[in-house]
Amino acid sequence: MKNKISRRSFLAAAAVSAAALAVTGCDAKTSKKAVTDITVWNYYNGDQLESFNRLVSTFNETIGKAKGIRVSGSSQGTVNDLEANVMDAAEGKVGSAEMPTIFAAYADTAYKLDQMGMVVDLKDYLTEDEKAAFVPGYITEGDFDGSGSIKIFPVAKSTELMFFNDTDWQRFSEDTFVRYGALSTMEGVTAVAEQYYNWSGGKALFGRDALANYMIVGAKQLGCEIFEVHNGKMTLHFDRDVVRKLWDNYYVPFVKGYFAANGRFRSDDVKTGALLGCVGSCASATFFPKQVMPGDDQVHDIEMKVLPAPRFAGSEKVAVQQGAGMVVTTGTEAEINGAVTFLKWFTEPQNNIAFAVESGYLPVTTAANDMDAIRASGLELTDNMEQTLSGAVKTVRENELYTPTAFAGGNAVRKILEYSMGDQASADRDTVLERIAAGQSAEAATAEFLTDDYFEAWYQATLAQLQQYEG
Repeated sequence: MKNKISRRSFLAAAAVSAAALAVTGCDAKTSKKAVTDITVWNYYNGDQLESFNRLVSTFNETIGKAKGIRVSGSSQGTVNDLEANVMDAAEGKVGSAEMPTIFAAYADTAYKLDQMGMVVDLKDYLTEDEKAAFVPGYITEGDFDGSGSIKIFPVAKSTELMFFNDTDWQRFSEDTFVRYGALSTMEGVTAVAEQYYNWSGGKALFGRDALANYMIVGAKQLGCEIFEVHNGKMTLHFDRDVVRKLWDNYYVPFVKGYFAANGRFRSDDVKTGALLGCVGSCASATFFPKQVMPGDDQVHDIEMKVLPAPRFAGSEKVAVQQGAGMVVTTGTEAEINGAVTFLKWFTEPQNNIAFAVESGYLPVTTAANDMDAIRASGLELTDNMEQTLSGAVKTVRENELYTPTAFAGGNAVRKILEYSMGDQASADRDTVLERIAAGQSAEAATAEFLTDDYFEAWYQATLAQLQQYEG
């Protein structure tokens, strides 16, 4: 007797067969267009990280989906954490993660990896028109040998601005008739800080992040390039007179209590009421506090005022160029092309402006680095971000942007400049406070630290440290 197959059984079997064929078909399509995974390590946090991740999702859902490219971002914490993790991965240390396709880096870190043969030169992946679209100086930051190479792809840049607690400044200004214009030079900041110290009963006015920027860019404004680099070799120019001016406008007011640095960042000190204003990256604007919380239940709201970073009186108009670019590591041609496709998309004006508006970083192309273009984007600009981006764009357009050329030991000498004067100033200020508490006058307590001999001893010690990396 023949077995009969019911219509229901037939249809069920057909459905299974169709499903199997569909899966096979999908597998065939997938195999024809395999997905290329791109990993991006960065050091973004807070609003910056949220903005970056949103853009990554948009890319994956649009261009990435169409071209078979899938990007995943991963914040490694701070820029120092990122550098450490990249170096561990590059050196294959036990427990380290696999090397990412792309990582954010400053020039010195990128230079180290390039010397290890792990960085892709992207010059042949961009047309001449694409290269010309970037703000001058951004695309050449990764040209370590002067051959036109592109070892760092610029995606977001920053410069420095001065941020003030405008609410509490106004009280000081009304009583003393001091206006913000007095803060346009470092000498002016030092003088006003003394006035504020006396008016407030002993509070510091000012502090700054990235003391190495103050040293390097301040010296450049005064006509001295501390690190002159040719073919990867550094020649040191630690001019005594220039360095003394830097000392007199940071160390001296710090020891006297006019400047301060207590928290991890100076915006933290503004939040506690320890400072009224600070110099920091334009990308730090999103972290500027909306309230002052001195810890005595006297919390009050504040408004932010953005000003140009002060430069030395009569000096050259030089501003810092900073903000890590993206480095593409060696891999398959599909991975390199996928990485470049994502980076080009990220720096298209509409996408780069979106990141800028939410993060405080600057767009990297000339077309996008324009306030008219930013306002025309239709994106919401808060008053604080309007002030920040306007000030940063103006700084970029009106100053020579400067960042030292990468060389072996570049990270090490930067750390010397970052901490040598700052640590000395903090330690000596603590000593001054101990002496005052023991009954000495402020003048007597600081006298030892304000002599020419004391400066000379610090200068010679710092010079000797820097000279180890010369040549």
